[in-house]
Amino acid sequence: MSAAGTTVQSVRALVDAGILQPRIDRLVRQGIALRRFGPSPAAGLSGAARNYPDHPYVIDEQGTLTFAEVDRRTDAIARAFVAAGLREGDAIGVLCRNGRAFVEAVHAASKLALTILFCNTDFAGPQLADVLEREGARGIVLDEEFDGLLDESVLHGRRWVGHTDGVPAHPTLEQLAAYDATRPVAPKGTGRLVILTSGTTGTPKGAAREGAPLPAIIGILDRLPFRRGQVHHIVAPMFHGWGLLNFSLGLALPTTIVLRRRFDPVETLRVIDQYRVQSAAMVPTMLQRVLQLGPEELARHDTSSLEAIPLSGSAIPGDLAIRAMDAFGDVVYNFYGSTETGWASIATPADLRAAPGTAGTPPMGTDLAIIDDEGRPVPQGETGRIFVASMLKMEGYTAKDLRKEEIAGRMSTGDVGHLDAEGRLFVDGRDDDMIVSGGENVFPREVEDLLSSRDDIAEAAVIGVPDDEFGQRLIAFVVPEPGSGLTADMCRDHVREHLARYKVPREIRFLDALPRNPTGKVLKRQLKELPLQT
Repeated sequence: MSAAGTTVQSVRALVDAGILQPRIDRLVRQGIALRRFGPSPAAGLSGAARNYPDHPYVIDEQGTLTFAEVDRRTDAIARAFVAAGLREGDAIGVLCRNGRAFVEAVHAASKLALTILFCNTDFAGPQLADVLEREGARGIVLDEEFDGLLDESVLHGRRWVGHTDGVPAHPTLEQLAAYDATRPVAPKGTGRLVILTSGTTGTPKGAAREGAPLPAIIGILDRLPFRRGQVHHIVAPMFHGWGLLNFSLGLALPTTIVLRRRFDPVETLRVIDQYRVQSAAMVPTMLQRVLQLGPEELARHDTSSLEAIPLSGSAIPGDLAIRAMDAFGDVVYNFYGSTETGWASIATPADLRAAPGTAGTPPMGTDLAIIDDEGRPVPQGETGRIFVASMLKMEGYTAKDLRKEEIAGRMSTGDVGHLDAEGRLFVDGRDDDMIVSGGENVFPREVEDLLSSRDDIAEAAVIGVPDDEFGQRLIAFVVPEPGSGLTADMCRDHVREHLARYKVPREIRFLDALPRNPTGKVLKRQLKELPLQT
């Protein structure tokens, strides 16, 4: 497409979404917010609070907050952060489920241009402590249920509680929001967002970026039927890049977001019905569980307001998209990308009807190529490594010694795939041995090393096998020490105590020895050929 054509398409997307509008006063207010805070959550909130002060922003189990209320409350919270000694550029962890605490922690930190470290709610205590130390966090906001994961000495004095059902040991955001709401001094720069991913050893590592630039948002809005003033239910966890993208898109328009702390398929349908939700962003496993409720339960809820069910986080089986569109209409959109590269391609309902299982085509402003091992483009239809260039590409890992492979300005997603005759992408698998289970990345080496550290385990190997619900599930092949009395539950409990829950193998298989080649490498291909238990 020519530059002129791209400009026209961009303007059309902005007008259709309601971002460009005839009210000059509103554009001026949003411009002032962008000048003050840069492209950040703080700018989105500040502009929305002045243009739509009484419009509902967050609806959660605790009730409704308007844009103006969240703006005032986060001014107060930001002041409290300053009083505790946080300064521009400092890192603050956020360990909250979907709800107002997550939203307000992000906005308050953004108003101070802090680096926001999004922590996984499935982290085990040692993993959380290691990440906070490595990333240099000087404070953390966490829901009360996670407070016990950290020793009292960790970030004592700069630990604040988000959601609570009792009397927490540390100050709450609700208490901070009641204090002085004088607007804090504007930062000189824009804070960074650090989303945790997994490295080649499985250790979580931080991928840093600033807020999403407007051209990148335009590319997505050009494909999705998102408009100002809609109601969006963000079902996917917002600490992940996928949930965070929907949070950012909704704020750019702006929209009302409905949040629930925990996913429940019936509650998801009830929320869509009650609030006339136009978009419900999920990971494929969530949509699968909704469909498993059956036609009778689906019929009890009016979902006719739905215009989009955006999916990402793991590959979707082709039949899932078709079954979902047969149930809810042609509203399923499949996003593909990675934490490092940003969103590489989007499949529209038309794409999914024509080619079930496709990841779609690159949005405007994104360049995607399929590359062979020598760095050359592969012929159409042949499988190669997927490389992407986009404006959502990360600045880099927070650990300076880590790099993601790049070729000609494009960054590797870590996947292999191919393009069909229409230029639609199909993701064929990983170019390493990473397992994606329920949208979560698991590297076998981490689980294998942990299991092998037990005195009663001689060796262990972990693989991923296809699973209808989670995309892949983990199977651990364990060689116990003779006479140890080791059980499968003992193995699973050991992993559960030290790693995130999604890294716990669903199945433990005991062997006398692992198959190895002459050099000692475990032959995982032979393990995958063993008959599966049903």
